[in-house]
Amino acid sequence: MLTAAQLSTVVNEVLAEPPPRIVLDLAGVTFCDSQGLGTLVVLSRKASHAQSLLILTNVGDFLLRVLDITGLRSALMIRNDQTTG
Repeated sequence: MLTAAQLSTVVNEVLAEPPPRIVLDLAGVTFCDSQGLGTLVVLSRKASHAQSLLILTNVGDFLLRVLDITGLRSALMIRNDQTTG
């Protein structure tokens, strides 16, 4: 909730001239509420419309469980390996 607006602003700025992919490193994320989840989905869709790919990396177990429970895991590109960088 505290960083969703900031994340949206940064990703929207990057999408002004969309790169092939945007990688969000979520290693420090220990909590994500419905606003955060919604923000990730909206940003993923915006990236897709801009011919870019939003990739989430270093997604922790807590967030993976939340994404599974909400059914949003399949709506997001998640890579937890070291080759995404």
